[in-house]
Amino acid sequence: MKAGLEVHQQLSLSKLFCACPSELSEEVLGTVVRRLRPAGGEDRAIDAAAAFQASRELRYRYEVVPSSCLVELDEEPPHPLNPAALDTALALALLLNARPVDEITVMRKIVVDGSNTSGFQRTALIATDGHLDVDGRRISILSVCLEEDAARKVRESGEEVTYRLDRLGIPLVEIATGPEISTGREARAVAQEIGALLRATRRVRRGIGTIREDLNVSADGGHRIEIKGVQELNKIQEYVDREVARQRLLLEIRDELARRSAPPPDGRPVDLTGLVDDITSGPLAGAGKGSTVVLALALPGFDGLLRSPAGTEERLGRELADQARALGVRGLLHSDELPAHGITEERVREIRARLMLGAGDAFVLVSERSRDRAELVLRRVAQRANAARSGVPGETRDPLAEGRSRYSRPLPGRDRMYPETDIPPIPIGRDRIRSVERSLPERPEARRARLAREHGLDPEVVRQIVYSEDEEPFEELTAHGHAPALVARLLLHELPSVTRPEGSGPFALEPVTLDALLTAVESGRFAKEGIPAVLSALAAGAPDLDTAVERSGLSGFRAEELAALVDRVVRANEELVRRRGKEAFSALMGDVMREVRGRRDGKEVADALRAAIARIADGEAPPTGTGS
Repeated sequence: MKAGLEVHQQLSLSKLFCACPSELSEEVLGTVVRRLRPAGGEDRAIDAAAAFQASRELRYRYEVVPSSCLVELDEEPPHPLNPAALDTALALALLLNARPVDEITVMRKIVVDGSNTSGFQRTALIATDGHLDVDGRRISILSVCLEEDAARKVRESGEEVTYRLDRLGIPLVEIATGPEISTGREARAVAQEIGALLRATRRVRRGIGTIREDLNVSADGGHRIEIKGVQELNKIQEYVDREVARQRLLLEIRDELARRSAPPPDGRPVDLTGLVDDITSGPLAGAGKGSTVVLALALPGFDGLLRSPAGTEERLGRELADQARALGVRGLLHSDELPAHGITEERVREIRARLMLGAGDAFVLVSERSRDRAELVLRRVAQRANAARSGVPGETRDPLAEGRSRYSRPLPGRDRMYPETDIPPIPIGRDRIRSVERSLPERPEARRARLAREHGLDPEVVRQIVYSEDEEPFEELTAHGHAPALVARLLLHELPSVTRPEGSGPFALEPVTLDALLTAVESGRFAKEGIPAVLSALAAGAPDLDTAVERSGLSGFRAEELAALVDRVVRANEELVRRRGKEAFSALMGDVMREVRGRRDGKEVADALRAAIARIADGEAPPTGTGS
């Protein structure tokens, strides 16, 4: 297999073609409703992806917010391109060893899925022909582009989709690699390295949705597939590996169809509404009532090939159903999953007889209120089934939470591009390049070496810091004098493990709170073992650190109380201590720590317990503690 990445990162600057802030907002000032139609590209041809999107005939509602203006509404021409965003893109190009173009021409990329009010996205090529070294391999960088982000989808209902204009126009850097990535693991490593470079500029936005990866994947003998909009870095490997497994299954189906000499489906639907109008459960329930129809399509030679083979969750039947789902139709069944869904074995035989199917043939059923839409679905299903005879069709797919992807639309091509007529070309002179070169940030590999040298941390810990979003807070907190190992533990392990009430979003703390928490630990107010309890209290709604410490039961445990506790535990286990001596430590440490509950440092507890055990092991009488 081979794969390539397209990494899209929002910049923390004002919008690309106006002065509006790049802020998301929940305050809606008004709405505008539009319909979008495809237009020809520079050579007047209609792009396949744009034609597909337009065929859905959706209506788009746009919510106007304080961080949007007439530019986002497409009621005013774009302002000059944001110079700070351009300089940031040029800096990234130089960090990626790419060659900046001599003159930037902003282009229009036709997109009619509603994510842009104008029906196109503005994008500009900044540099080409770069490279990035990752784990001893050189990965080519095909291009660095600067473009405006799309509007934010907030809901979808029937034939209307609602977008919010706050995200539309936020500057977005796109970095595209060559197709040299050979494993899912390597795809993740390349994405991590590019992410570290982006964060090194100190001009990128943070948080969910601010960075997205498009994965271009093809198995040997397959076709390029674009999985668009992956947001979770940890799932990149899974998406790549599952896409390779999907393509290999489709190639096996291709070979089996060739062995069966399966002819292409003729695409002619057969109306079965009267045959199934008595079904009372499942997707076909209610057929014949009102305007609901049930149409069938014969698939010669496909029997048994629509279900999942043993050892995989992938199946061709899902590929066909995705064609219906992409058009907003969900009531599609295929013969390999029947009898089921209210359809009996006898009814399956009747359907097969009506369709005049042979033993090796399959069929699909679609239930839909609109006959025209049902016929359109079956035409798409027939096209997809016919494509299965050739193997893997090229297409754009959406990532799903469980690590697989599903069909979204055809792959876009050259036909969607034409020049932006409202923005003049921008020459890139040598003086501007020199100015950007003088302020280039530290590269990730140099930063890793510096952090390891300055703080004496394990190289893997340093790697995790640089590859995460914790690098800036790490440097800020250690600059305040906090112990590097403790800061790393807090950022890399304690904070990510905190769970919040369902639906309340990810847990994060302001740097001032993190600083106060570390100060409390290092001053002895409570032990580092108590950090999880304090964080949990904050996540549960404690208004400040003092309240969180109080609610965690970590306040007011003095050194003399620790001595009394250790004395009590040792006295209760005196026979064990005399018999096992110093080896009794492990058995008693857990008992003490359960009662300490993070109120005192673990080393302090261990030292006190070892001293008490030594006194008894050496034949001394145990001291009389305040807690005895």
